[in-house]
Amino acid sequence: MEARDATAGALVGSDGEEQTAQRDAAPKKDQPQTKSKMEKIFGFRKEDLTSWSSLVTLLNRPTDPASLGIFRCLFGLLMAIDVTQERGLSHLDYKYLDGAPVCRFPLFNFLQPLPLDWMYLVYVVMFFGALGIMLGCFYRLSCLMFISTYWYIFFLDKTTWNNHSYLYGLIGFQLTLMDGNRYWSIDGLRRPSIRNAHVPLWNYTLLRTQIFIVYFLAGIKKLDADWVEGYSMSYLAHHWLFDPFKLLLPVELVNLLVVHGGGLILDLTAGYLLFFDVTRPYGIFFVSYFHCMNSQLFSIGMFSYTMLATSPLFCYPDWPRRFFARFPAFLKAVLPLTSPDSQPSTSCVYSEIRSTATDRQETAPPVAKSSKLRHKLAAVFTILYITEQFFMPYSHFITRGYNNWTNGLYGYSWDMMVHSRSHQHVKITYKDGKTGDVGYLNPGVFTQSRRWKDHGDMLKQYATCLNELLPRYNITDPEIYFDIWVSINERFQQRIFDPRVDIVKADWSPFKPNSWLMPLLVDLSPWRTKFQEIEGSLDNQTEIVFIADFPGLHLENFVSEDLGNTSIHVLQGQVNVEVVAEKKNYTLQPGEQTKVPAGDYHKVYTVSEGPSCYMYVYVNTTEAALQENFTKLLELQERVRNGTETEPLPPELQPLMAAEDDEINATDPIVQLFLKRQRRMKEVKKRREAGTLERLERFAVKKYYTIRRGFLMTAIAMRNLVVGLPPLEQLTREVTYANMKAPLGDGKEDERLKDEVGHGEL
Repeated sequence: MEARDATAGALVGSDGEEQTAQRDAAPKKDQPQTKSKMEKIFGFRKEDLTSWSSLVTLLNRPTDPASLGIFRCLFGLLMAIDVTQERGLSHLDYKYLDGAPVCRFPLFNFLQPLPLDWMYLVYVVMFFGALGIMLGCFYRLSCLMFISTYWYIFFLDKTTWNNHSYLYGLIGFQLTLMDGNRYWSIDGLRRPSIRNAHVPLWNYTLLRTQIFIVYFLAGIKKLDADWVEGYSMSYLAHHWLFDPFKLLLPVELVNLLVVHGGGLILDLTAGYLLFFDVTRPYGIFFVSYFHCMNSQLFSIGMFSYTMLATSPLFCYPDWPRRFFARFPAFLKAVLPLTSPDSQPSTSCVYSEIRSTATDRQETAPPVAKSSKLRHKLAAVFTILYITEQFFMPYSHFITRGYNNWTNGLYGYSWDMMVHSRSHQHVKITYKDGKTGDVGYLNPGVFTQSRRWKDHGDMLKQYATCLNELLPRYNITDPEIYFDIWVSINERFQQRIFDPRVDIVKADWSPFKPNSWLMPLLVDLSPWRTKFQEIEGSLDNQTEIVFIADFPGLHLENFVSEDLGNTSIHVLQGQVNVEVVAEKKNYTLQPGEQTKVPAGDYHKVYTVSEGPSCYMYVYVNTTEAALQENFTKLLELQERVRNGTETEPLPPELQPLMAAEDDEINATDPIVQLFLKRQRRMKEVKKRREAGTLERLERFAVKKYYTIRRGFLMTAIAMRNLVVGLPPLEQLTREVTYANMKAPLGDGKEDERLKDEVGHGEL
């Protein structure tokens, strides 16, 4: 079997890399040396690991720059797009409102956003840094421009942290230290000495190891019992992307075997599949399919496409040369180089064979025949960086203050999608420190994010901010109490933080456990199987909420007037139900139940020695009546249209006879709502049944106006910085022009944009 067909390692080096180096190094008359089995599989010999000097030589081995150059270009392009999308350039003015009372959540409290126009300048620097990376133009400067502004924005807001945003910053940092501009770059045109020059092997080693860590540790994290048992992402099985699997399996098995089982196996094996030549085609196929699905399942910006761009890094580094060599000759002027010959580079350490070959060339530039300080430092950095990346996801025993029910701040643990949460009840209570008056705040007031509900460090920052803002509203030295109920991975709704603790005065340290964190009631996890049985026994109109509470605490709840026939059923423990208006108390044991009145408050006290478990069972009577009316109106409309309705319609029902495209002019609110609902359902059906070209057009138009707004608002900000603010009337006209939407839009984009960034909460 030839070396290209052999199983070659991809993390440290592949057989193809060694072939490339030896092809450049050895005279044509030299015969290829016989390789050991280890060398064929992993791309290096056992002797390369027997001493420090040989390891340094291995990590600095000359390698083809082609694959790295293509990845640099793709990464820069995707990050330039990401600046306008997930980084938020298109709605920056909503996020950083000058003078608005907003509570923010930076990693370090001294970090604060700049004035709005200057924040736009930060984004301009980041955008041009990404463009410079893509083009390989002033490469080091561009990388520094990108990562300095990127990490500033990243640290500025913990509520936006996620794994892929963290990954972007890591890759940007790695590229800053690499020779990514040696292939297909403007720098190569400006400086012929670096054009098509070798890059050291550690450049590939870092990137490949980073991607391997992303996959493999994500798989390790998915060995969590909730994931293995199918509770983490059960809702995904109902997505249309899994419809083909539903032809063979019921939804329950699609959830367990495909969504959770398939995700676990893919993450655990993807790095190894990409590692070896024999399995690499299968690995690229499966990870490509996986990331294409993720791009439709989740709103994760450029992450899917970035991961697709990393897959070719595991191929032989000269693959772009072979790929672009197939293109017509007239395109070669704009395409990357296809010549197999690379220049020697001082960044690499060349073997004796390579040195002999270059000694025969009188014009060859000087090359390193032995490792120097820069090569040793590169090897040290590579080893330390890889060690740190394996350690970070398990470093939560150090930063214990950030641990809640899950460990650490979400973003650097690679526990993607392992935990899903739902919030049933959030109450913020303040108490005036001077008068003792008690009041309540709208959950999320003064914030642009809902993520603070799950993290003690953010809750502390939020309480401190509220303590500073509420005195503006004549509330002196306020105490702040949070009562937050969360369900994680389909467990009971339960409190996550102690509602009796004043968070303003509560102690919090990044290195000490959070003393006011309530424990997750994991002993009650087996109840989830019973939940499914109970929910399966209910009709479509009956809703249910499962609650668990701690001894000595109580839940104060208000039942909306829309929720008729609401009752409390005790599953475990003992509770006392107090109906406030009736001044009555009911003690309930497991298996007992009681009704609670709609439109009134009640309190549920846990009086047993252990946690209590109970469930609310209710029917939305208003919605049920509305659905019944809709059904009658639909039947009447069908009879009118097919001519079977013989009696004349009263005036309030005559709009049912109007054409579907006519303007809705109904006086009866039920009829008006029915017709609007019909029109909306028709629109949704039309969008779902649209062809590929129509979908692409709609997607392109939406992205065009989003990016357009970002650039126009940036131009306004840059003008403001240079020449100052214009008259208010002119500024209003400019912003209105920037906010212009597609002609065929439904006029609701502004509301959706505000909802996305949380601006509507202010």
